[in-house]
Amino acid sequence: MKILVCVSKTPDTTSKIAFTDGNAKFDEAGVQWIINPYDEWYSLVRAIELKEKDPSVEIHLITVGGADAEPIIRKALALGGDAAFRINADSSDSYYIAAQIAEKAKQESYDIIFTGKETIDYNGSSIGGMLAELTNLPFVSLATKFELTGSTASITREIEGGEEVAEVILPVVVSCQKGVAEQRIPNMRGIMAARTKPLNVKEPNNLDALTTIVSFELPPAKAGVKLVDADNVNELVRLLHEEAKVI
Repeated sequence: MKILVCVSKTPDTTSKIAFTDGNAKFDEAGVQWIINPYDEWYSLVRAIELKEKDPSVEIHLITVGGADAEPIIRKALALGGDAAFRINADSSDSYYIAAQIAEKAKQESYDIIFTGKETIDYNGSSIGGMLAELTNLPFVSLATKFELTGSTASITREIEGGEEVAEVILPVVVSCQKGVAEQRIPNMRGIMAARTKPLNVKEPNNLDALTTIVSFELPPAKAGVKLVDADNVNELVRLLHEEAKVI
């Protein structure tokens, strides 16, 4: 069995966010990069758990990004990936990224393609669905559990008021969220082994992006807090009537 895990580079959640070029470009200066948590903690770890049950499982990692993404994918190899592919392109367009991954996926005939439910920078949640369409595979989104019996996957996802369980014959594309697996930390053996695992760089296919970023905008600064003395009920009532906003 072969599993492809899609990995994305995202800013650490503690990074200070700023923009350049008239707010049209993300300022990467001083930013600490990490593996997108939904890719690392859930989809990758679930793939590793499947390999632990069946050592014949082969896990491939793929990312679309420049050379600065290689430390991120090396960490994913240290966690338990067998080989990695980097499509040498830098794009924020979901279709372009999904199409580049799809071209590679078609060449390898993967049984399972895992993605995180979204990336924590753009929050698009669109790669999985596009990838399934481009590879002509079934797609189950927002999985909280993934179990495998032979060639049949049982996938649980949350719905309004409960859970839904879907069964699908492999191959399949699945986007994962919290619940599928638990976060792991690479051990020293994995870190050392990752240095010699293959990381293949492939030039992108000649495809056009469908979207471009026009501008970014930071959310408005939080308003100050007004403290009212516990004995001054009249002032509290006045503030609630005249200044409080219903959100």
